[in-house]
Amino acid sequence: MTPVPGDVLVMGAGAIGCYLGGSLAAAGVPVTLVGRARTLDALAAHGLALTDLDGRKAALSAAQLRLAQDVPAGARPALVLLCVKSGATAQAAAQLAAALPAGTLVVSMQNGISNAAVAAQAGTGLAVLPGMVPYNVAELAPGAYHRGTAGRLVAQQHEALASWLPVFERAGIPLDLVGDALPIQWGKLLLNLNNPVNALSGLPLRAELMERGYRRCFAALMEEALDVLARAGIQPAQVAALPVRRLLAVLRLPSPLFRIVAARMLKIDAKARSSMADDLALGRRTEVDALSGEVVRLARAHGMDAPRNAKMVELLDVWPARPQPLSPAQMLAALGL
Repeated sequence: MTPVPGDVLVMGAGAIGCYLGGSLAAAGVPVTLVGRARTLDALAAHGLALTDLDGRKAALSAAQLRLAQDVPAGARPALVLLCVKSGATAQAAAQLAAALPAGTLVVSMQNGISNAAVAAQAGTGLAVLPGMVPYNVAELAPGAYHRGTAGRLVAQQHEALASWLPVFERAGIPLDLVGDALPIQWGKLLLNLNNPVNALSGLPLRAELMERGYRRCFAALMEEALDVLARAGIQPAQVAALPVRRLLAVLRLPSPLFRIVAARMLKIDAKARSSMADDLALGRRTEVDALSGEVVRLARAHGMDAPRNAKMVELLDVWPARPQPLSPAQMLAALGL
């Protein structure tokens, strides 16, 4: 067995937090899951069940789980995985800084670009690193989480993370370390621009991607973001199987051709959906501001507009007043396509 460097605390036991923390716990790592009462109550009642598109299964009984609504007094984790939604980053980081020793290692496994910087500012004394989760995790039932797409975790290089690499590998959530996480974060954000499209479609990811109209919307959002990144002098990393400009052309293909050319992209479990869709279903505020909103802010900082990404922020913000999915034609019209 690979030696475990210490305890792990997951701050934000949602879909990603439960999947990462549960995978580590199933591999013998002492893990504490800090989350909302709704999630913790489900875990206490049903335990934690993990599945993925490759057929992997793991299960932990409620008695095997460490659950907490707040950072436990006296906690001394060797590693914290910050998995809260972007809007809760500052508050969560402040709670961690108040409860944990200075220098505690925190890896932001969140969507968007700015969360690690926000956490570092709010969590004075914490060693905060940016990270990236490449895959989708859906809550299929209370306490049941399913990874529907593939990929490897990424985090900023840090000497203290080296001893964790074999542990993450054994847990089935392999982790790669990089010298500069920003290009990878932007590469992932470009792909995550499908999240608002998926959420507003009301469909599972695979079904949504089989609709050409929705793919055209996704491509338009990415193309606008690429123009902004070019003005800002930022070169995003290639996170998908295809270079992003080629991906734009593939997304715009007629669906019969897309099904053939994008066979690898469509290796998505039929159960997979975006976490943003889950947020809409639960009446929670979404992370659209950490995705399309980041594009809009970067555009404004460089004297540009990003009207299509701004429109997606608007559409998600008004959802509670008009909670109805948009058809491909309606979404295309809203984006001026």
